Amino acid sequence: MSIQTVTSTPFDDQRPGTSGLRKKVTVFSQPHYLENFVQSVFDALDDCAGKTLVLGGDGRFHNRVAVQIILKMAAAHGFSKVMVGQGGILSTPAVSCVIRKHGAFGGIILSASHNPGGPDGDVGIKYNITNGGPAPEQVTEKIYEHTKSISQYAISDAADIDIDQIGERRVEQMVVEVIDPVADYAELMQRLFDFGAIKKLFAGGFTMRFDGMHAVSGPYATAILEGLLGAPAGTVINGVPLEDFGGHHPDPNPVNAAELMALMDGDDAPDLGAASDGDGDRNMIVGRKLPVTPSDSLAILSAHAAVAPGYRAGLKGIARSMPTSRAADHVARELGIECYETPTGWKFFGNLLDAGKATLCGEESYGTGSDHIREKDGVWAVLFWLNLLADSGKSVSELVSDHWARYGRNYYSRHDYEGVASHAATELMDSLRVKLGALAGQDLGLYTVDAADDFSYTDTVDGSVASGQGIRLLMTNGARIVFRLSGTGTEGATLRVYFERYEADPAQHHIPTQQALAGLIAIAEQVAGIIDWTGRPNPTVIT
Repeated sequence: MSIQTVTSTPFDDQRPGTSGLRKKVTVFSQPHYLENFVQSVFDALDDCAGKTLVLGGDGRFHNRVAVQIILKMAAAHGFSKVMVGQGGILSTPAVSCVIRKHGAFGGIILSASHNPGGPDGDVGIKYNITNGGPAPEQVTEKIYEHTKSISQYAISDAADIDIDQIGERRVEQMVVEVIDPVADYAELMQRLFDFGAIKKLFAGGFTMRFDGMHAVSGPYATAILEGLLGAPAGTVINGVPLEDFGGHHPDPNPVNAAELMALMDGDDAPDLGAASDGDGDRNMIVGRKLPVTPSDSLAILSAHAAVAPGYRAGLKGIARSMPTSRAADHVARELGIECYETPTGWKFFGNLLDAGKATLCGEESYGTGSDHIREKDGVWAVLFWLNLLADSGKSVSELVSDHWARYGRNYYSRHDYEGVASHAATELMDSLRVKLGALAGQDLGLYTVDAADDFSYTDTVDGSVASGQGIRLLMTNGARIVFRLSGTGTEGATLRVYFERYEADPAQHHIPTQQALAGLIAIAEQVAGIIDWTGRPNPTVIT
């Protein structure tokens, strides 16, 4: 074995976003493409000698190839150890857990999250820092600067090693420890939740289905739900990770988790339905004939957090992304704690968690988490709900109805227009920015605009400013419309439009969501001209 220096040249599209670098497999598999990015990561970290790195991903197509490349490059850069999940598998929350538990220098996650997989699908990579969370902007910008000037990279010429058997191997002088991907994570969950109470729940005949969507959370759910908690075999469906996620879109929402939704709408539906996404950091909770919105889920867990042993000391604060509904705000107000409104992106929550200002946090895009790690966590959210159901003896529907009766209902929906031509999506947003000043005070029929702005956030911890985070129309009665462009896709742009209306009267809580929000939906078209700009008469996905 020896370390080789390979001549390379820059690629012009390696700027990592808030969720890392995501591209099509055909792009990532180009000669030197992955190597350039990994070299730039290591260069941005300065001194890697003697450090421990954690490595794993969601098992999608091309990940096993990428694992071998990264191991050889880590050896060439002097890492003393790489802890890699068996088979290259580690969920995003598990990577965060392992980094924190073992005091690792950082970790590399191979995932494009909820994006489709397979030879024609997407692949991704991101770096997490010592606290277990995503690299902050100053690090990702440093990585990007290195990608623009790279001329060579270092890599060992060692043969590929066995990553399927647990144990230690060596590449050059570096130890490669292949670890059980579930063990450390499962140990942490047992400290946070009352496994005894949940075991009794299942022993008493409670039924559920967890849809692993043929993604990374399947092994975690199987080991914990069916193994440690005694749920019947078959509780976890689609539990084996596949390189193409079984040809499905591993995004846990009522549209993509159609099999689970059909089951939960049936007359013999189980007591609880749940699903997680490609890399295991998102969750969907479903009661019988009732999908729970992520915004309501965050609020309900916050209101009842003390039922779980890990949160009996109370919450320091709650954090939600700006587009997420204000349901959690009502809970925070009653608890006498702060509810922070941040831009979309888990790194903003990470600062609040590290500073001890927040305990629970969540995004409307099916991501919920807490200060136990520095990523959102799908299986954790499901276990939290199971703990709550075991403690209360109530159904999912009863818990949701009780919550609305106490705090009011925040009617909420997100309309996604996927694969829109990038120039059209950008021009739509620019046209809205031009109108902001004129919109304030406008009477739009059922609603009057109180204020219109482009959301800007000053971090309460590090003082950094994030601007241009979403255009908001705030109505005089508290209703609102938000327009954002999403950066999670690899083709075109995704326009997301969010609608929210608060209803205090329990007698009005039965109205179907889209009906309750119809007035706001009409205003969004009136103000933004979505059909004209996108050519889309209807959203691609409504959640």
